[in-house]
Amino acid sequence: MTSKPFSQPPDAKNQPCKHPRVQIVSRDEDAEFVECLECREIFESSELKDMSIEERAEGDSQES
Repeated sequence: MTSKPFSQPPDAKNQPCKHPRVQIVSRDEDAEFVECLECREIFESSELKDMSIEERAEGDSQES
């Protein structure tokens, strides 16, 4: 039996991950780092908040 490598849906490469599910991987005095359970990217939790704010701002401008 041969195993296939994990493959993502074809359009997943075209759209950046929105990091819907994250887990905390490290905490420091000034920072908290999280890992996206979908794409496995690790980043500071404050970046996730910034992404959310930017996404809302883009959504508001597209509605107008």
